[in-house]
Amino acid sequence: MPPTSTATNVFRDLKTLFHLTLSRVRGRSHSERLESFYGPQAAGYDSFRSRLLHGRQELIDTLGFPDQGTWIDIGAGTGENAERVGPRLKNLKQVYQVDLCPSLLKVAQQRVAQHCWQNVQPVHADATTFACEPATVDVITFSYSLTMIPDWFAAIENAWQLLKPGGTIGVVDFYVARKYPAPGRTQHGWGTRTLWPLWFAGDNVNLNPDHIPYLQRCFEQVELQEKTGSVPYLPLVQVPYYVFIGRK
Repeated sequence: MPPTSTATNVFRDLKTLFHLTLSRVRGRSHSERLESFYGPQAAGYDSFRSRLLHGRQELIDTLGFPDQGTWIDIGAGTGENAERVGPRLKNLKQVYQVDLCPSLLKVAQQRVAQHCWQNVQPVHADATTFACEPATVDVITFSYSLTMIPDWFAAIENAWQLLKPGGTIGVVDFYVARKYPAPGRTQHGWGTRTLWPLWFAGDNVNLNPDHIPYLQRCFEQVELQEKTGSVPYLPLVQVPYYVFIGRK
């Protein structure tokens, strides 16, 4: 993508902040609501969220992408994760970038064309029903997308069906812990467990304390990190996020 001026970046940030805080999300279907929310901010999506969505590079660096393997990025948005894979991308046989938002997928398609990736395919599809040959996929990722999928149970179950035995799932997302988490897990206070879900819910981002326990139930846990990250323009605010890697 061509470089942009500081003034342009600030304008895009202000536009993004408006849609994050004041713009009303409209639409009868989930796809329509995603387009209503993300469509007006698609151009500045990567710039702003590179400072908000922490842990994505860490997840990508930790995952094993086997030569001639298949990777499905669920909720791929603008397709930026493919760039984060770096030189390993060309060794993959097939990459599916699955998303329901046309405006974000348009940016992903432009990115594919810009890099001349022959093995990367942006796909307009639902995470709960996207299909390829079952039990053939090596890696599936949910990068800040699980919290935006209404039927997230079905999305994880679909991922389990698509992964081959020994295949890997990687998830990075915002979260809050259960009031009484399992031993060794991070415990959040009342304010964190109450205020962050309310703050995100306005944008149809649903922080659920059961995401991590359900992932642990469905997959053999390889790695789990629970951290906090900064929020743009709110330097004293820290939002909790996690990185989970599991094996089928």
